[in-house]
Amino acid sequence: MLNILGGTQRYCDGVTRRNFLKIGGLAMGGLSLPQVLEAQEQSGHRSSHKAVILVYLTGGPPHLDTVDLKPDAPEEIRGHFKPIKTNVSGIEICEHFPRLARVTDKIAIIRSLVGARDEHASDVSLTGYPIAENRNRFHPSLGSVVSKVLGPVNRGTAPFVDARVPTGHMPYFNEAWPGFLGLAHAAIRTHGQVQQDMTLKGISLERLSDRQRLLTAVDGFRRGADGSGIAEQVSGVQARAFEMLTSSQLVRALDYTKESPKTLELYGKGSDKPAQDASPMWNEQFLIARRLVESGVRVVTIGFGSWDFHSPSSGWIAGMIQKLDQSLAGLVQDLHDRGLDKDVTVGVWGDFGRSPKLGGYMNNYAAVGGREHWPAVAFGIMAGGGMRTGQVIGATNRWGEYADDRPVHYRDAFATLYHNLGIDTNKVVLHDPEGRPYFLLPGHEPIAELV
Repeated sequence: MLNILGGTQRYCDGVTRRNFLKIGGLAMGGLSLPQVLEAQEQSGHRSSHKAVILVYLTGGPPHLDTVDLKPDAPEEIRGHFKPIKTNVSGIEICEHFPRLARVTDKIAIIRSLVGARDEHASDVSLTGYPIAENRNRFHPSLGSVVSKVLGPVNRGTAPFVDARVPTGHMPYFNEAWPGFLGLAHAAIRTHGQVQQDMTLKGISLERLSDRQRLLTAVDGFRRGADGSGIAEQVSGVQARAFEMLTSSQLVRALDYTKESPKTLELYGKGSDKPAQDASPMWNEQFLIARRLVESGVRVVTIGFGSWDFHSPSSGWIAGMIQKLDQSLAGLVQDLHDRGLDKDVTVGVWGDFGRSPKLGGYMNNYAAVGGREHWPAVAFGIMAGGGMRTGQVIGATNRWGEYADDRPVHYRDAFATLYHNLGIDTNKVVLHDPEGRPYFLLPGHEPIAELV
């Protein structure tokens, strides 16, 4: 818990003292921030600032209604939408992706993503491992591995930030956890505990509703502390913890309202309220993610939408696609305009795909016109990272039922993210608490067509 210049308190010795500073848990499951930083410092690794923005499409987006349309299939398979041409010859995507169609040369579309299970949970999207495969090995998420291997870019920022908004269906909000690496390499969460654990002169971080007042409080406190010499009394790792917690870098990065009207318009306006029981359709979080990586964060995760498409509401799906279109295309274009496209990799995917046949094959879940869960195949979109973009990788069969050509495993996609961060998954060896060696993504390689 961090209390800065709070109220007075009477102690057992009868003396009344004014609270100054308590550096404690910061969204780390109770582990103190000095311990977190000490563990990160032990890695001793530094590198150039490569970064990843990982977008989790909550609930299983329909591949046949987004990037793998089948216009020649029977009506009950081809779905509600028509394909449109993109700026890359021969590539077509959904008509509700007009902005993405204009930047298709800057993205790569994976139409043959495999390795999912019928799990409505974030695990496979954030670690490459479904829950069933993760339960016994405690595989760490990408952000936690990066925290362990590369450490922080600078003393004022964390290497791994989870910017997802809490969801009604809790497995959608499963932690991008550190596994056997320990809580020292867990993500800083911008929603929930991180806001509850910081109080600056009685100003809560809750929802960052009064951003300017908060920034003034943080900066004013630092000036006062530096002038009084109190900060000099905090030594070693505690000093670094003090610096991170009282630095306004994270807070400023979260304050997207400082962007120009032109940039805000590029990303579009959404809502930070969860959609149904899943993630919000919040365009601004894509902008927040870009600001976080610019501030020094290495891995940022965000969640977008409610893609559990059991109902026949084509309007709902169309609206989500349109929101994703503007926010994702805005992020891709913005990264290029800022010269960040070589250093920042964007990965976008969800729980699984959805059934080719409207209403599903067994009619267990989907209403007429809706689509069931379909773990046999899904899609992904990747951008940036210096990759060879402007291409489609893999293909499904004519009805979109399974990967007919070039299956790409989720863990192949994660191997690509590691590669772009400068981490060789064949050479980096981690050790669990018992000292047993752990190899990253054994049997999986970066996607050759991209790197």
